[in-house]
Amino acid sequence: MLRIPLTLGRRLLIPMVGALAPSVSAQAAELTFDLKIEHGKVAQNMRLIRVKQLDVVKLRWGTDQPLTLHLHGYDIEQKVEAGTIAEMKFTARATGRFPIHLHDARDRAGSPSHHEPPLVLVEVYPQ
Repeated sequence: MLRIPLTLGRRLLIPMVGALAPSVSAQAAELTFDLKIEHGKVAQNMRLIRVKQLDVVKLRWGTDQPLTLHLHGYDIEQKVEAGTIAEMKFTARATGRFPIHLHDARDRAGSPSHHEPPLVLVEVYPQ
């Protein structure tokens, strides 16, 4: 029976593990979505964003009025001024369905209640 010394086995295993890492990261994509909020709403065809786990997601927001957006689950808030583009960028690490809601000055006084449907839903699927 062939016996491999433990130290040699460790030297062989480490390069093999390293060789597997690039294939995982190669599947992740960098995705950009341009979203325009008019009168507190996003176009129907942009209300659902689907990405895969580990994708780098950029949501570029434009609006006709100043507001604050909140991506639940990732706990990201983004202020957007009228006539400008604001970017919300994150790596989609958690899987599931994550709503984006508008927050305004009334929300800051107490806890935000989200009786309104979300502005956008981000769905993150496992790789």
